[in-house]
Amino acid sequence: MATSDRQARTLALAHALSAAERGLAVIPLSRRKLPALRSPHRADPARPPCHGECGRFGHGVHDASTDPGRVRALFAAAPWATGYGIACGLPPHQLIGVDLDTKPGTDSRAALHALAVRHRFTIPETVVVLTPSGGRHLWLTGPPDVAVPNSASRLAPGIDIRGAGGYLVGPGSRGTRGTYTTAPGTAHLGPAPCPPALLHLLLPPPPRPARAPSAAGGASLVHFVRTAHEGERNARLFWAACRAWEQGMGMALAGALLDAALDTGLPEPEARATLGSAARRVGGGG
Repeated sequence: MATSDRQARTLALAHALSAAERGLAVIPLSRRKLPALRSPHRADPARPPCHGECGRFGHGVHDASTDPGRVRALFAAAPWATGYGIACGLPPHQLIGVDLDTKPGTDSRAALHALAVRHRFTIPETVVVLTPSGGRHLWLTGPPDVAVPNSASRLAPGIDIRGAGGYLVGPGSRGTRGTYTTAPGTAHLGPAPCPPALLHLLLPPPPRPARAPSAAGGASLVHFVRTAHEGERNARLFWAACRAWEQGMGMALAGALLDAALDTGLPEPEARATLGSAARRVGGGG
């Protein structure tokens, strides 16, 4: 290993231990900014996926630790590591990383400013890490009971978010394009709380509530099947059953739809098969 690489590894370990002392869980990274240790399950993937329960190293961000002994052991197992990653979403900081990239044709800093103006929030003074490619990582903290997901350009082009299950490349790390450094005037700062308006943008929208079943709608579906003529009975039954499952009335209307289909002369085995097909098609079950 070249002298420069040995120096990079020594510095990376020193910076990682310093971060761990501040409560930031770390892992060793390769020059390509990837976890330095390969999965122990790569030849025989664990089912269900192992997140370190096996006791071995090589589970990416799940290996991250603030314990100095474990950090040293991780780096000893990866002597080629020239950087370190800081796990996001873990206590006590619940770190959230706002990655302002430098992709061609995008101005991520201007995009973040536009979002701040539109949604009326201000980015507080916080830790800022400068990347070798000219990008910036803003360190923010979130509430302990909120898991911010990782995303790429969802907020705006060139803005990636590092949340639960993700990591940020720590300052002092050396990659293929150079060294990550703390921006002047921010090294003494701690990660600042994420503004509530920005935090709201980072979270996925709440699931839409299911529409309440309509009694009138159910009656109309049954009538639609009962008034079918020969040659259209099966198609009408299938269509009505699909609408019933979509509206949350599949189980409740199954008997009435079957009776209506039988009234039209549709053979019972065929009618039951059609109802089953509609249930499977929409996801209602067998």
